[in-house]
Amino acid sequence: MIKVVIADDEVRVCQLICNLIDWELLDMEIVGVAHNGIEALELIEKLQPDLMITDIRMPGCDGLEMIGKGKQIKEDIDFIIISGYSHFEYAQSAIKYGVSDYLLKPINKSELLNTLNKIREKHRQKTQQLSKEEKMQLQLKDNIGKLRSGFFVDMLLSKNTNRADMEIDEINKNYFFNFQPACFQVFIVKVDCKYKDLCENMNVVGKKIVQTLTKSLGKECFDIETYLKNSRIYGILNYDKAKQDVVRKKLKSSFDDILVQQHLYHEIEFTVGLGRPVEDIRQLEDSLAGAQWAIRQRLLEGTGNLLEYTELKIHHESCNSIIAELTENIEKPLEVLDSESIIREIKLLKEKILNQPNISGQEIFDLVTAIYSNCLMLLRKYKFNISELELFSETFLLNADLCSSAEELFELLIENICKSLSIIVKDKMQADMKPIYMAKQYIQQNYMKPISLKDVSDFVGFNDSYFSFLFKKESGKNFTEYLSEVRLNKAKELLKETDMNIANICEVVGYTDLKYFRKSFKKYTGLRPNEYRKLYA
Repeated sequence: MIKVVIADDEVRVCQLICNLIDWELLDMEIVGVAHNGIEALELIEKLQPDLMITDIRMPGCDGLEMIGKGKQIKEDIDFIIISGYSHFEYAQSAIKYGVSDYLLKPINKSELLNTLNKIREKHRQKTQQLSKEEKMQLQLKDNIGKLRSGFFVDMLLSKNTNRADMEIDEINKNYFFNFQPACFQVFIVKVDCKYKDLCENMNVVGKKIVQTLTKSLGKECFDIETYLKNSRIYGILNYDKAKQDVVRKKLKSSFDDILVQQHLYHEIEFTVGLGRPVEDIRQLEDSLAGAQWAIRQRLLEGTGNLLEYTELKIHHESCNSIIAELTENIEKPLEVLDSESIIREIKLLKEKILNQPNISGQEIFDLVTAIYSNCLMLLRKYKFNISELELFSETFLLNADLCSSAEELFELLIENICKSLSIIVKDKMQADMKPIYMAKQYIQQNYMKPISLKDVSDFVGFNDSYFSFLFKKESGKNFTEYLSEVRLNKAKELLKETDMNIANICEVVGYTDLKYFRKSFKKYTGLRPNEYRKLYA
């Protein structure tokens, strides 16, 4: 038996959960009920339950704190959150703690039952209570799921696939679909958020979205399959043409349900892009292209909408001329790493682009990514080291795909160009400083010898005049001043720490004229050498 504890500060909610499910049929037993966080922790300590169903907002001990401490008491305990509490901090933190699922009030029996069945299956696998037949069925189910997902990778999203050869019977056989000769339609659910939030939440968010869509559309379709990749959930619907309006309404209704849960996630936004329906499976690529085009339209029309395919527009010729004009305008500022001028030009370009009649979101995205690519090309042209920026550009593309508006996309472009230039400036400064470091090290190792500016210039590989200019610029003092400083500091050490006479010290630190040494030391320290020794030795 799987031991279950229910925790909620509302007595009637606890009663509802207890009476809503036939627990014995699930091989589960409610062993305790708690009405605050402290009681819940005591029950975990005392009863060692396998599962706790809890409200996330609990008196006595905050729900999240209770989940964290509960995991410390019993590491393998599962949690299901049932709550109407709609603050992101709670939902996201609960996900980080590894809760099995979250359900919203009012409690839906079928959703709760579905989640409990998954936990039951997980528990049986963990305790190895499955029969050989059950294990084979689970393995088969897992393999079929992977094969069906493989259709997206192999046939739909791959650029190297000959889709003209796709046949329904062959696809059904190879990928375990139940496609019928009817309508096919691709949809995409796009999740927009910060990259960090996507990494932490996409798995849980994606499962909830798929669950909602499958539940609503499953009965209307011959088959439905989804595939999660990065920030997108791709879906294929196969249905009778006569049900086209019904399927669209169901999809819209499902999306409305998804939006209800959106407030659980801070700064996460959802959009659905719907491609046109096609009657030939070999035209799925056209439906996919329409869905992708619709998703890009959110940059102009906003998120939180179901955006549908319209006639794909040919790329504006004026957009190409705008990019060419910008590239010409930023070439000189890029050569001298003038970020302010570049930002000004990009902002002017943004206004031009957004004022283009009938421009699409896809065109805006392509333009912004082309601008960034052109900037890297120009930096390479001027021999700047951009090896680090090549990796940086991959992150730019990932974050660009997560921008939910044209404004946000241009802000990201400006931010990344400024970062790129600052990296180059820093590298350039370090490159300029390297010969100065080498020169200083050489002087510190050879100060006792009669070294000259030419000696040091030859050592670092520069001509005398340029090295003298660079040394003064980076050090704030010329070569002679620095050499004297090194020699006199060494003389101070010898005066304090040894009994050497002043004439010997003068010779050891590289001076050949004792009178000049005394005069230089007095000027540098304000004391004669013998006065310095009396004071500090």
